[in-house]
Amino acid sequence: MRRIKATVSNEISVKGIKGFFERRVTKFGTGAKIDAPKEYLGKKVIILVCDEDAESTPKPEEKKEK
Repeated sequence: MRRIKATVSNEISVKGIKGFFERRVTKFGTGAKIDAPKEYLGKKVIILVCDEDAESTPKPEEKKEK
């Protein structure tokens, strides 16, 4: 079985996101899987592995006062 190398980072910036969702990785035979909505069939996806202690939802941007 082929291993996919993961890049370790604590920050990422991505443009062109159409949306995101959170799922738990579950056991599947001798590997693992992530369930995704059918609307993403055939699409390129990026999976982010998050620290359990880190915040999972983005904070709204603060408005700058003029």
